[in-house]
Amino acid sequence: MTEEIRGIILKGVGGLYGVRPDRMQSTNAQDLILCNARGLFRHESITPLPGDEVLLQKVEDTYVIQRILTRRNSLIRPALANLSHLFVVLPAANPKPDLLMADKLISAAEDKEINPVIIINKIDMSCESAAEITKVYTTGGFTVFPLSCATGEGVDALHQYIAEESSSGRMTAAFSGVSGAGKSTLMSVLFPNLQLKTGEISRKIKRGRHTTRHAELYPVEREGTCCYIADTPGFSMLDFARYHSITPEDLPYTFREFVPCIGTCRYTKCTHTKEEGCAVLEKMAAGELSPLRHAHYCSILEEIKKNPPWKREQSERK
Repeated sequence: MTEEIRGIILKGVGGLYGVRPDRMQSTNAQDLILCNARGLFRHESITPLPGDEVLLQKVEDTYVIQRILTRRNSLIRPALANLSHLFVVLPAANPKPDLLMADKLISAAEDKEINPVIIINKIDMSCESAAEITKVYTTGGFTVFPLSCATGEGVDALHQYIAEESSSGRMTAAFSGVSGAGKSTLMSVLFPNLQLKTGEISRKIKRGRHTTRHAELYPVEREGTCCYIADTPGFSMLDFARYHSITPEDLPYTFREFVPCIGTCRYTKCTHTKEEGCAVLEKMAAGELSPLRHAHYCSILEEIKKNPPWKREQSERK
């Protein structure tokens, strides 16, 4: 009987994939099994993605991805599968934080059942701004980490959170932030070996390396736990929000503060924007929901209505 090996794809370029077998505990990129995927996937328009859990079979002196196990979620850009967490990095100042873009990203993550975690960087530059942003998202029920890469304040708390989440099950996370938010600096502080690991994996998969840069995962072990962190070069908040459409009907479910109110409004088809007897508006009036988050919900809803999925797909084909 042919031996099957279960593993996780860390990177794929030009049809060649680097898979880390479950049985290996080392983070050394040399432990990767380099393999191709069955031709059947191509015929069925299925592309294996970093984060996919797969079964490998040995064919002569090489391995082939035989089966992709059930995906919990998948993203178009960045091309990743089975993300459990998305860390949204916002600057307290310099540049001015774009919370509307952050809320688009958070909604896209919620729609995919990916847990968004808010990181407010550069708190040393504006304590007031950091406090305001923290209030917006803690009121919404999010986990928030105010910190400063420059001073180190708050970084240990984030370290501990990642360790605890990793110990409770497989954690596969990506970091996203607008230019200047300090995402790269933060990842370097959290994961000092990031550049080394990424470079080692890239050297193992040479095909296509000097053309398009692809998302890849690298394993991080700390205190007996292991998590996978996505390196997504060239991607930003805008990419995530643009490539993952949400319908007007589903949008309220991506604002977690709204969810307990859905179905309790006076009108069945309440849009939660201005209707009399809206439970969401009543919650906001009671100070239990950020007016800024609600304003962003209304803005995103209007944007979706003006640019529905079918219209965007038609535009992208041109």
